[in-house]
Amino acid sequence: MKTLLIVYHSMTDGARQMAEAAARGAAHEAGVQVQLVPARKAVAEDVLQAQGYIFVTPENLASMSGIMKDFFDRTYYAALDKIAGRAYVALICAGSDGANAVRQIDRICTGWRLRKAAEPIIVCTHAQTPEKILALKVIGAEDLKRCEDVGAALAAGLAMGVF
Repeated sequence: MKTLLIVYHSMTDGARQMAEAAARGAAHEAGVQVQLVPARKAVAEDVLQAQGYIFVTPENLASMSGIMKDFFDRTYYAALDKIAGRAYVALICAGSDGANAVRQIDRICTGWRLRKAAEPIIVCTHAQTPEKILALKVIGAEDLKRCEDVGAALAAGLAMGVF
């Protein structure tokens, strides 16, 4: 059985909805176990035991969230040189463009020598005022479907041995 690890952090619920949608999509694939873990609780052993990854974070101040960065800080060296070649995808819940959060995750994954399985999904909420930034988010059905589809595709690739 292959394991797809989905690590996420969410302050205003948008990234959580995206992570859960990806997990729903992946859950239908026989032979793949989906592990959905909040970034605060994810440990190096989770990373080492998985064969594929989806990293989900909000964009905070033009970067990935601090909690997501903490996850990478805590797990990076324990997994270095042990997970090369495994597949990953990044999902970003952004207030503006999310590009820098993607760059940060891609750079870390390059260091781990992971392979990008699909282009990142960036859902832009256009939250630009303090009130809108801090408000709970509701991700639309079309965007959740994109997250679900990428979860299903990554899981199918794992099951078929493509990744």
